[in-house]
Amino acid sequence: MFAAEFEPAVSHGRRVAERAPVSIDGDIGKARRTLCKVVDISIHGARLLTYCPLIPHSMIWLTLPGAGSLAAEVRWAEEFAAGCRFMTALDPEVFERLVALNRAGR
Repeated sequence: MFAAEFEPAVSHGRRVAERAPVSIDGDIGKARRTLCKVVDISIHGARLLTYCPLIPHSMIWLTLPGAGSLAAEVRWAEEFAAGCRFMTALDPEVFERLVALNRAGR
C-alpha cells in the first residue's frame, strides 16, 4: 500500500489542435484519384466530403493545394463524409496558408 497525490487533468474535449472551417478542393489517391472537399482542417487532420465512401482505418493520400500529397488514416467514415488523421502533422505555416487561401475565396 502506498499514498500518492493526484490532480485532475484539464480536458478541452477530444481536439488536440485548433480546427478551422474551410472549403478546399482536394484529391484522394495517387494513381486512381477521386475528388473530395475538405470542410475543416487542423495540423493533425481533416474532415472530408467525398464522392465515394471511404473505409475506416484505411490509409489514403490526400492532395491539397500548396501542401502536396499527405498520408492520412481514415479514422471514421459515414456514407460520403470522413475524418482523417495525417501521419505527419502539417507545418503550422502550411496550415495558415490553407486557411488564408480559403478566406480569400480561392
